[in-house]
Amino acid sequence: MEDKTFSEPNQVGPTETKPQTTTPLSRLINLDATWSLHLHTICAPIIPRNLLKSLEISGDGRFWFPIPIAVLLSPLSTRSPHVRWIVLGLLIGSLLDLLLVGLVKYAVKRPRPVYNKGMHLTVSVDHWSFPSGHSSRVCFVASFLCGSLDSINAALVELRGPGCGKIAKAFVWIVCLWSVVTSFSRVLLGRHFVLDVLAGACLGVVEAWLVFWFLEFGVLD
Repeated sequence: MEDKTFSEPNQVGPTETKPQTTTPLSRLINLDATWSLHLHTICAPIIPRNLLKSLEISGDGRFWFPIPIAVLLSPLSTRSPHVRWIVLGLLIGSLLDLLLVGLVKYAVKRPRPVYNKGMHLTVSVDHWSFPSGHSSRVCFVASFLCGSLDSINAALVELRGPGCGKIAKAFVWIVCLWSVVTSFSRVLLGRHFVLDVLAGACLGVVEAWLVFWFLEFGVLD
């Protein structure tokens, strides 16, 4: 009797790999990760890590929260209403930044770079990378103080006398430079991706605008 081989109609053939579809967002994220790793790699042997860590500490929320509180409770706030309004704005902005960054991080949940080393996380939401809290904080401080230049100058006049305009401008320029360098250091230290830093910087500027709107700093002109 002749044997006949029949092919089963439901026989599963070799597994075919379907081409993965990439979206513009996924391509942007991949490009962001590639460039962030590239910047981190080429700058690691050049820029001392201790310097980057110092910038990290200078922009830490645990370092910034006590400053406006201490000034607000000091005699400076009673001697100058401009000082009181400025530090009150810094305190409100810091609290707003903590709230918004935490909400966005929890909603997006982007993991930090795999090459992030030596970071001691204290809260679970800080495991996430987007946006950079350091960048939003320092850019808020810089934007807020830049917009408060007249108030800073008036406070210096109240405390030290006239002729302090150059001191106020130099101080604000130094703070702006510090905010840029600190934000950039987040990528070099391996804490964040480039888009995390850019998003954090934009968020900080928006926070400064919101605080200005809330406090109506125009009355201090």
